[in-house]
Amino acid sequence: QVRLVESGGGLVQAGGSLRLSCAASGRTFSSFGMGWFRQAPGKEREFVAAISWNDNTYYADSVKGRFNISRDNAKNTVYLQMNTLKPEDTAVYYCAVDVYYTGSYYLPGEYDYWGQGTQVTVSS
Repeated sequence: QVRLVESGGGLVQAGGSLRLSCAASGRTFSSFGMGWFRQAPGKEREFVAAISWNDNTYYADSVKGRFNISRDNAKNTVYLQMNTLKPEDTAVYYCAVDVYYTGSYYLPGEYDYWGQGTQVTVSS
């Protein structure tokens, strides 16, 4: 059974940093794309970043230059380093795995398995 567990969320002041981790189990994920999404209260889930099986990276314009996605295949873990955080980054952050790639890492429907989410709160 595939399981994704996020960690590393918390409360941070604007301008600060956090590193989210997503530990995967149940399969070997080195052949799959991985993504991070977020959802703020009253808003739709939105794309944040993704990393392909061969380490190509993709970012939403709103986080480009501030966030960095990486993966450690030996640990079956994907990371999201978040720097220069802003209050508008406040959301629940979810990681996801794309087993059956069909064309766009930017869409939630592309992904096959999801974690339970971790809360990130940025105070002003």
